[in-house]
Amino acid sequence: MSLPLMIFAAGKGTRMAPLTDVTPKPLIRVGDRTLLDRALDLGRGAGLDRVVVNIHHLGGQIRDHIAGLATGPDITISDESDLLLETGGGLRKALPLLGPGPVITMNPDVIWTGSNPLAALLAAWDDRMDALLMLVPLAHTHGRKGGGDFSLDQAGRLIRKGDLVYGGAQIIRTDRLAGIGDEVFSLNRLWDLMIAEGRAHGLIHGGEWCDVGRPDCIPLAEALLDG
Repeated sequence: MSLPLMIFAAGKGTRMAPLTDVTPKPLIRVGDRTLLDRALDLGRGAGLDRVVVNIHHLGGQIRDHIAGLATGPDITISDESDLLLETGGGLRKALPLLGPGPVITMNPDVIWTGSNPLAALLAAWDDRMDALLMLVPLAHTHGRKGGGDFSLDQAGRLIRKGDLVYGGAQIIRTDRLAGIGDEVFSLNRLWDLMIAEGRAHGLIHGGEWCDVGRPDCIPLAEALLDG
């Protein structure tokens, strides 16, 4: 099974300042690769050949970077230059490019070790689910500030609060987006609806994970990759 992939690259990256004063966070380098290129590598490794990338802050740099890629999947830009829509609004704006049905979404500002999280999500996806989130035990995170986000019941369904961190990758159905009246909103709105109906599930990543949201996280991520 292959699904379209949306990479959320529109954020302002305020935690990564001052680096993001001149460079959009997805183009920050960890080792010899930008965060965006590493996300695209994971998509390619999972067999995904259709990608949408949204842009806002310093979006022209991201557009030029994508245009300069020699090889890779078919990448389309969803332009949010006029208004940053957050994850939920951004995904809804991109639906004409993504098409109907479930979508994989990914935050590029993280580093994964172990198995490809996107391939694992595809292998575990069940049509009876509305969402499947990749989760990381708090003890296997690096650069994380704060506690966990979720726990799971015996059937693998999401429960708010716990020691499992949302890793920034998921498969999610998009039909409920039409019912949200706000233009700017987070995907947390969708998750809450799905959790209430027992249709949001989680999958635990077996490797390590690093948040790359701040400048001090870059050496942590590079050490993780080198280890």
